[in-house]
Amino acid sequence: MEVVSVTRKGQVTFPIALRRKYGIREGMKMIVEDSGSGIALKPIPRLEDLAGIDAGKMTLAEAFAILDKMRSEDRY
Repeated sequence: MEVVSVTRKGQVTFPIALRRKYGIREGMKMIVEDSGSGIALKPIPRLEDLAGIDAGKMTLAEAFAILDKMRSEDRY
């Protein structure tokens, strides 16, 4: 557990260990949720950080087959 101070503008500074653990960087956006008993902050990953997230889960041919199937079922 860490204790942080709130500035008069409502800002807090995350401890460095938590910033490193969750990849929180300057300018990053976060989701703020009211859980009823407190506030939960969740980092929103940048799109660039998600590149390659599915690597190795399927072949390129399998991915194209799924896309082709989805497109053939789409009715505009």
